Amino acid sequence: MQQKLKKFRFTLNKKISVDKFLEKALYEPKIGYYNNKIPFGKDGDFITSPTISNLFSEILAIWIISTWEKFGKPEKINIVELGPGDGSLIKMLLDISKKFPEFNSAKNIFLYETSDNLKKIQKSNIKNNKIKWIKNFQNLNDAPVIFFGNEFFDAIPIKQFKRIKKKLYEKNYSINENYEIKEILRKANKQDLKNIQSFKVLKNLQFIEFPKFGLTEMKKIIKTISKLNGCLLMIDYGYLKPNNQNTLQSVIKNKKNKLLENLGKADITSHVNFSLLNEFFLRNKCKVKKVISQKEFLIKMGINSRAEIIAKKMKFRDQANLYLRLKRLLSPKLMGELFKVILVYKCKNNNYYGFN
Repeated sequence: MQQKLKKFRFTLNKKISVDKFLEKALYEPKIGYYNNKIPFGKDGDFITSPTISNLFSEILAIWIISTWEKFGKPEKINIVELGPGDGSLIKMLLDISKKFPEFNSAKNIFLYETSDNLKKIQKSNIKNNKIKWIKNFQNLNDAPVIFFGNEFFDAIPIKQFKRIKKKLYEKNYSINENYEIKEILRKANKQDLKNIQSFKVLKNLQFIEFPKFGLTEMKKIIKTISKLNGCLLMIDYGYLKPNNQNTLQSVIKNKKNKLLENLGKADITSHVNFSLLNEFFLRNKCKVKKVISQKEFLIKMGINSRAEIIAKKMKFRDQANLYLRLKRLLSPKLMGELFKVILVYKCKNNNYYGFN
């Protein structure tokens, strides 16, 4: 533990907020989790929907193409994936695009990725020199834009606060000379206090998780879809009703890990507060479709019918595997209800597949 913490060069006996602590653990160059590990695949630490079943990626690709059609089939369209993982979703979109020549010609694909380590993995999997990797949204083409992200928001570090006798305190960590991590509460600063008090959904909560970094990212996206006309589709695990719980979780090899152990070797994420996101987007004059479950979205997009078509060409063993994976995506006890879908847009089109 001591040697691992030394690598991160934390200033001893100095308070550091939860979000900044997590930022170092996850994104510190060379030693942060996303910059030194391959988190995906058989030897990875977690599994995402695109790696569970190609059906998920197919459905997302069809949604993107159908949204382009709803936009009136513009001659050029920006497609931006947020946190592309191992590149599975974009790889599927590229394959399916070949069956839609107009869209194939119109699309310009951008991958928003801050980790150089993950960028290498994506480039080796996708192998397409027309795709551009970006770290901001300033150089998109002057054309409508579709942002989408699967399990993007949960990986952005959050702040945590406790309300004690009507006063708000921010949770901090401090590391002593023996490299022991202690939890410390300090009075919330005026700006954070103002931000939190402005959200109705956070009112009266005794324990608050606040995605300050995440909302900064969302502001950039809102600015871009306002300027270019477009939308944002996000899928992630989370909740609609905050319940005063600490949702931070750490995993290694698909198994739970003690939160503050194995820093740099374990993934750390939090559950997304979709009610807070909904309130934030509405406050920023966006249009927002009602948050729905992953199960509802995928079924409305026709995933069951697609599975039936594919299954007809399969042997029984492969059919069983197909439906087992589909069950994992749709079952309320697995990913079907825990994962939710939110659509945000700033354009004339109000009609989107999967939400009607």
